[in-house]
Amino acid sequence: MEFNKEHKIIGLRVLSDNVIWLWKKNKSVVVIDPALSQPVIEYLKTNNLNLEAVLQTHHHSDHIGGTKDLMKEWPNIKVIASLKEKDRIPFQNLSVKDGDTLELLGEEVQVIEVIGHTRSHLAFYFNKKVPILFIGDTLFSAGCGRI
Repeated sequence: MEFNKEHKIIGLRVLSDNVIWLWKKNKSVVVIDPALSQPVIEYLKTNNLNLEAVLQTHHHSDHIGGTKDLMKEWPNIKVIASLKEKDRIPFQNLSVKDGDTLELLGEEVQVIEVIGHTRSHLAFYFNKKVPILFIGDTLFSAGCGRI
């Protein structure tokens, strides 16, 4: 999905029912919930893109499984997750909480706690002409998110 000339949202389908989201601006990318590293690494290297940060909505392995290997490829990336997840995502290097604001790819990103699927699940919201909300596992047709 391209919503202006600079920003693009790319979905990489992985596993049987997951999507790794890439938020791209120019040649920089933020990855959301990388279950696996290889599809992300291949996409970024093929397209000559630089990884700036990883957003982790929660601690489940199908959301954090690829993060450590991404950190090996790009050792200076920010790994952003809930302050409450520090024990479960020990490799995060930036802890956030509900109401915090981040600057990523030159845009303001709001942190929203959406407790239900886990006790510290986060969503990440930004609104640059078109609102974008990365929600992790909070919205399912069968109710898995338990919100």
